[in-house]
Amino acid sequence: MTEQLHDLRLVVNGVAHDVRLPARRLLSDALRHDLRLSGTHIGCEHGVCGACTVLVDGRPTRSCLMFAVSAVDCEITTVEGLGNADGSLGPVQQAFAECHGLQCGFCTPGFLTTITAGLRDQPSPTEDDARAMVAGNLCRCTGYTNIVRSVLRAAELAAGDGAVVSTGSTEGRGSTEGRGSTEGHGSTDEGQRS
Repeated sequence: MTEQLHDLRLVVNGVAHDVRLPARRLLSDALRHDLRLSGTHIGCEHGVCGACTVLVDGRPTRSCLMFAVSAVDCEITTVEGLGNADGSLGPVQQAFAECHGLQCGFCTPGFLTTITAGLRDQPSPTEDDARAMVAGNLCRCTGYTNIVRSVLRAAELAAGDGAVVSTGSTEGRGSTEGRGSTEGHGSTDEGQRS
């Protein structure tokens, strides 16, 4: 039996892509395998770790929990789309570089997209706000200290140079299932906070 394919148009990082995909193709797989945007990493495949987080209409979304067909008519932003128009690093990327917010780098794309949206909603976070902002993303290498510092530095960079942390439209489209909730998706415990 041949699997039925569907013609879809996915708008990723401001570029429209016409693809033919089976209805069961996950957004994470469509991004990585069909569009060759390998910055979106696949970790747990259960929506827990946050490595696959992308922005869908500006909201953090676990791409391993969303079908690509559900992303039609949405604006998708991956880690590849977070830089400035001139090719330089965006404020969150620059802050991660300055504050050593990564080690192995596997979880980093999910943190970068999550923080980008978080700073749009909370442009002047406290340290506690920063910890809450990243609580749904897991990192096995760090104690989160430098990641939290990166959030605070990104806020300074965005405010200091007039940069706007832009993540696309925030108008809700369809279900929010699998999108951006950090409840129940891991957290930093006291042992991880340095």
